[in-house]
Amino acid sequence: MKIVVDENIPMAEACFGELGQVEKVAGRQLHAQQLNDADVLIVRSITQVDEELLAGTPVKFVGTATIGVDHIDQQYLNKHNIGFASAPGCNATSVAEFVLSSLLELEAIREFSIADKTLGIVGLGNVGTRLKGLAEALGFNVLACDPIKQAKGESGLVSADEVWQADIVSLHVPYTLDGLHATRHLANKSRIENMVEGAVLINTARGPVVDNFALSQVLNERYDLSAVLDVWEGEPFVNLELASQVDIATPHIAGYSYDGKVRGTWMIYQALCAFLQSNVNVSETDLIAENLNLTLDFAPDQAKNPKSARDVIRRIYDIREDDMGLRSSLQLPRAKRAIGFDALRKSYRVRREFSTVTLRDAPLIETLIGADQFRLLQGLGFQIQ
Repeated sequence: MKIVVDENIPMAEACFGELGQVEKVAGRQLHAQQLNDADVLIVRSITQVDEELLAGTPVKFVGTATIGVDHIDQQYLNKHNIGFASAPGCNATSVAEFVLSSLLELEAIREFSIADKTLGIVGLGNVGTRLKGLAEALGFNVLACDPIKQAKGESGLVSADEVWQADIVSLHVPYTLDGLHATRHLANKSRIENMVEGAVLINTARGPVVDNFALSQVLNERYDLSAVLDVWEGEPFVNLELASQVDIATPHIAGYSYDGKVRGTWMIYQALCAFLQSNVNVSETDLIAENLNLTLDFAPDQAKNPKSARDVIRRIYDIREDDMGLRSSLQLPRAKRAIGFDALRKSYRVRREFSTVTLRDAPLIETLIGADQFRLLQGLGFQIQ
């Protein structure tokens, strides 16, 4: 059995190698001829899987190691009895941690405190729910909006009008073009220009969920607004003007924690085993080497000791590196910008989720950063000894 896998999917051979021959391909350039003798196709969000790609191929199972499925023509798969699986929730923690890391950086950039801010979450799927839990643990006043869940009778949700009046609006919806709750340009010019003074807009969902042109127009007029964009209309090309206007710009890596990516691979491996009626012989823990576990020690009187939770987080995940990487790639000639965008994702460093990191000497850390900042680290899930 031949299994064609996007080259950016980690631990592919460790998972799928026992099931068949693994061939790695560039996901964005994948074409039908490469699937002429393939039985299984495993992709990420950059590969459009539809009739044009699959017609005439022997592919019997498609998996996407992502939470989003807008790049998959599921009607075509169903019509041709092709098995399908995605990895919902695999990177929910990673995205939630990205959002909170970006807010801590904005505290420094914009010189405000997030302690008194209201967080509006649009979309309560796996990611939105995870972010809500973390944010509430940190003491945020959270407003959650999900019209589909609200229509089904779920309580505790607010209207779209109310959530867009939050100090921070973070988008976590699937990308849909049709229907009552279509999300294309959900963040349109009217909604953006009517955000409250000093508001923050964060998009880690899909690029077209925000009208990028409209956002650029509004940012030209309202310097009080902040924006954090991890996803862009027209990826892998990025609107240069908009990138220069936003506070934090990253290359679609919010969900790129090592743990989240490995979890996605393993979830698809489980689904493929079920499809093939094979035993699951690899566990998720088998895939993460012990030498990748992180422990941070702090010693008294060191010049580089942290002074805030943000300083600690930067040692685990410094979002500024992702911002600088994207901005540097945008200096390339236009013909090479797309290559640069994808290269940032392909060569992405190992980034661990906070719950996998141990911080030693709790009394010293609390002394260094203060009780409030120490509680923030606890709320984010760090293991503190």
